[in-house]
Amino acid sequence: MTRNERLEQILMLLRDGELIRARDVAGRLGVSERTIWRDMKTLVDYGVPIEGERGLGYVLRRPVALPPLVLTADEMAALHHLLRLAEAHADTRIGAGARGLAAKIRAVMPPEPEEDAPPLAPPGPSG
Repeated sequence: MTRNERLEQILMLLRDGELIRARDVAGRLGVSERTIWRDMKTLVDYGVPIEGERGLGYVLRRPVALPPLVLTADEMAALHHLLRLAEAHADTRIGAGARGLAAKIRAVMPPEPEEDAPPLAPPGPSG
C-alpha cells in the first residue's frame, strides 16, 4: 500500500466521526503506530480537520468531501464499461482496484430511475 493509499484509508476510517486510536488504525492498515502518528500530522498539515493526539485518539471534526463530479450519460456508460473490463483483468491488483473504485462510485451515485416509471407526457399545444 502506498502512502497516498494509506492516507485515503485513514480518512475513510475517520469518516464515521468516532474517536479512533492510532493503535487501531495501525492494526487495520498493517503499519506501526509511529507511521500513523506521522500520517495524522501530514493530514492535519494538508488542512484536514482532525483533532486528537498520540495516546488519546483522533476524530474528524467535520466531514470532508470532494467537490461533486458531474458526468454525462455517455461518460457514465464509458466508465461502467472500463470498470467491467478492469474488474476482469488477469492482474488481481488491477481487478481489485477496479472493484474498489466501482464500490466508491456506486456509494455516491444517485439511484437509477425505475424502468417502470411512466414516460413524461409530451408538452401540450401552446396558445
